[in-house]
Order: sequence, then structure tokens, then C-alpha cells
Amino acid sequence: MYCENAENCNATAKPLQEHFQTIILSTKTLHSSLSFGLADIMTPYLIHHFLERHAQTAPEHPACIHGEETLSYAELDRAANRVAHMLRELGVRRNDRVALMIENSSAYIAAYYGILKCGGVTIAAYSTTTAKTLAYILNDCEVGVLITQSKHATVLAEVRDKLPALRAVVLLDALQSENTTADDMTALPWPLITSQHVAQQADTPLPLAMVDLNLASIIYTSGSTGDPRGATLSHLNIVTNTRSIVSYLGLTASDRIMVVLPFAYVYGKSLLNTHMAAGGTVVLDNRFVFPNVVLKTMQEQETTGFSGVPSTYAILLGKSAIRKMEFPALRYLTQAGGAMAPSLIREVMEIFSKQKVFIMYGATEASARLSYVPPEQLARKVGSIGIPIPNVELHLIKDNGEEAALGEVGEIVARGANMMQGYWNQPEETKNALTQHGFHTGDLGRMDEEGFFYVVGRKRDMIKSGANRVSAKEIEETILEHPHILEAAVIGVPDQYLGEAICAYITLKPEHMNGKADELSEALIAFCRERLPEFKVPRTVHVRESLPKNASGKIMKEALRMEQK
Repeated sequence: MYCENAENCNATAKPLQEHFQTIILSTKTLHSSLSFGLADIMTPYLIHHFLERHAQTAPEHPACIHGEETLSYAELDRAANRVAHMLRELGVRRNDRVALMIENSSAYIAAYYGILKCGGVTIAAYSTTTAKTLAYILNDCEVGVLITQSKHATVLAEVRDKLPALRAVVLLDALQSENTTADDMTALPWPLITSQHVAQQADTPLPLAMVDLNLASIIYTSGSTGDPRGATLSHLNIVTNTRSIVSYLGLTASDRIMVVLPFAYVYGKSLLNTHMAAGGTVVLDNRFVFPNVVLKTMQEQETTGFSGVPSTYAILLGKSAIRKMEFPALRYLTQAGGAMAPSLIREVMEIFSKQKVFIMYGATEASARLSYVPPEQLARKVGSIGIPIPNVELHLIKDNGEEAALGEVGEIVARGANMMQGYWNQPEETKNALTQHGFHTGDLGRMDEEGFFYVVGRKRDMIKSGANRVSAKEIEETILEHPHILEAAVIGVPDQYLGEAICAYITLKPEHMNGKADELSEALIAFCRERLPEFKVPRTVHVRESLPKNASGKIMKEALRMEQK
């Protein structure tokens, strides 16, 4: 241990302390330089080691491409070092929480790794975060420094009197942007650190030794109480998961991933860490509202990989020119972030018949991957979440604590070094999620005779209709088999006779948007009645132009439930 705040030490002990501190810091500097010198043969054990390793072994290789900007590994590493020095200047020490509210960019990546290099803990906030959610997250984990952009001046103004722990705001763009003036930012009550000041910092590594048990990230996810809960992930958790993903995807330095998912989302963050681990390249495009623009970027940059959640692929297949385009460099696609309907999976497989399609399953609390379907098995295992990734065990646990037999339904419970440490400031939630069996996902599943797992529903997404428990997922998959349907969400709504009645919300493919809503609803109910038992058939169907989604593209069923109240 060493004193990072020598000015607080007893004056009589100060000379002796400074003597020993000099020796310790010198030792740490030596350790640091040895680590960099042996980077090509040492195994990274901290997240930022991935970046540092390739900055030493392949300094000119492109790490990030965003529009006209390309940053090499060496350039990105130096940028991260500057952020680390700036944070240390602001008093950020090991385990201090630093929040990021930035859209995907090289600035985000530099800030993310800079926080880790300084020993800090990264707190992700979506660039679309509301003032209420932002205040809750930043107060919950007592964030001292927020790294953001000037365009967020309005939301910051809304929370100016609600963040007692916040002591500085770091701005990683110009003081004036399209919708923000310099006055908007300088009127805020916190000291403002500009990008110019960050650029003046040293670009060498900080002499700081850490172990992989140190906390690296707190990622907030929805909680049973209504407020977000922060999953605490150590360097060990994330590095372990990263290595497993790199292994089964077969990632190398030649891989280029098209990133449309936000880095604030754990799936998006895994795209960054896995490609930094492999020495590959992340290609950023924040314009997925115009999917054809992103597809053109993929062609121009010769990306080898693409990743998305179910709604990402629904948009590609329903609202883009994907069927008319060729992607000769594309090697693989991945999907996670919730179950994708079998009909949509088959369509993706048909369009991308020359590429490997990885269907994956995971949770924020698992850093985030738990299982995947090997592409060569996908055609005969459509609907499965696959087999555990390397270094993960999956079990099915029944309500009585016993392991489910083959074919029986139980809760999916996971064990592995990638499981979170717990929920920040949530001891009861932690106790429920982490037991002697492992991490409880909240998903109900079964396993077939070949060891492939299937999700049959969420514990909290089961509809109690009359005497029957009905899986919303099963009904959604049936609805999505209809050729006119683009997206579907099924919920239970209060019913005086059944307890809950089944209600479906749908969106239509563009070529079928001109139909009459009443006729479409009746036709879909009839379609379901031909394929499902009567107690599983929706009583009502609502046709919408779009369904509410969060920043990571997941459909927000809670917003739909609120409509029914």
C-alpha cells in the first residue's frame, strides 16, 4: 500500500513517508515498464492491457474507424493515457466511480480505457438517458467525475442541484455544438474541464499496479423495484468473458466489426473489448436510423463482422436494401439481447448463407455472454440458445432447489469467473441473484438430449390467464411467423374473469402498412388460433407504427403495460 494523498499525513512522518513512497513508486514504474516491454509474451489480465499490448506489438494497426477518422492502437493508447492523467489530476483514485455519457466515438473509447488505466470504475450512461435516470445512477454510486459532450448541457442543467457528489465535468468536444452554446455549459455549477486541457496531459502510462479483482465497471440494468440496479463487474469478470468470446468467434487482428450498438450497453461494450483483445478494428456508425447508410459503410470499410439485437435484424430485413447488396468481406454475424423469433433467424440465415451466424445468450450480470449456438448446428437447433461458452456452466434449477431432469423446465442458473460481484447498494437483490447454485438469470429453460438449452419464458414474463401459465415468448414467435409482421410484443392485461388476458402489440413490414388495423387484428387472431391452443390466443391485437424501445434496441414492455392502466 502507498499513500496517494501525502498532504493528509502526519507532518512528523512526512519525510520518512516520502522516502518510502519514492521507493514504492520507482518499483511500480519498473514493474510497469517491464510489463510493456514483455507485452508480446505476457497474458493481459486487466481490461486495458488489451489496448496496451497491441499498442506495443502493432502500433500502426487501425484500432478505431469513425467516419473520416482512423486511430491506430498507439494513438488510441496515448489518448487513453492523457485521460488517465487528467483524472488523476482531478483526484480520481482506485475504485472511484467515473461516469461516461458520450455517443460511440474514439473519444468514448479513449475515456473508457483512460478511466481503467487510472484505477477508476466506469459507469455507463446512455447518451439518451433522461435527467431522472441520470440523477439516480450518478447518486447511487456517488460519481465524482462525469465525462460527456456539450450537447448534453440541457439534461445536466435539469440535474444541477441533484448531484451532491459530482465535483467536475469533463467535456470531450468543443464548447459549442449544433444545439448548445458555450454559455449553456459554463452556466453549470461544476468545474468544467475542456478537451484542450485533456490534450495537454502526458501520454505515458500512469505508474499504477492493480490486480484483476479490482472493480472495473458498474453497468445499470432494470431492477425488480423499478429503479435501475448496478451490476458490479471486476477486471477478472470482463477479461474472462472477453477471452471466451474471442475464442468461439475465432477473432483475429484482421477482423473489423461494424458497431451500431451503443458502448453504454454491455453487448456493445463487449464488441469493443473483444476486438481490442484480438487486435482487430471497431468501425463505428451511429446512423442506424438510416440502415442503408450503415450497410454502405460496411461495404466501404470491408467489415468482417456485424452484431445486433432482434430489432436490429428486423429493421435490416424489413427496412433496408440488404437483399440487393453484397458483402464479400463479411465473415460472421452475431445476435444477442433477447430471443429472436425462429422465423427471423431463418430469414437471416437465408440472406447471409455465406456467413457464419452466431445466436447468443447472456446477461449484463455475466459480463455479458453465457451461451451460443455453433453456426454449423444452427439450422437444426433454431430456437435454442445453444451450449455454454468456454469456462461457463449452465444448470436448470427448479423452485425447490433441485436440478431439473432432462426435458423438465427450470430456471437457468450460471457459474463461471465472468459472473458479477453483486448489485451495487442492493444486498437483497444480490442475495436473490447469487446463491450457492450460481447466478440466477430469471429465465425459464429446458435442455435437450444433446445439451442444447432453450428459453421457454421469463419468470416475470409469464401470463397467468385463467388456470394456465402462458409464455409470452411462445406467442410472439407464433405471431412473427405471419408474413406481414415485423415486430411483436405480448403482455398480460388485467381481466376480471381470467386474471390476465393476452394482448399483442405488432408492427408491420413496410409493404403491408396500408392495411386496415381492424382487419389485420382479426386476421392475426385467426392465424394464431390455427397454431395455438385457445387459451394462448391473443384476445386483442394493437397495430402500431413502432414499439417503444430502450437505447439498446430492446422492446420496453413496461411502457406497453402502462398504456393498459
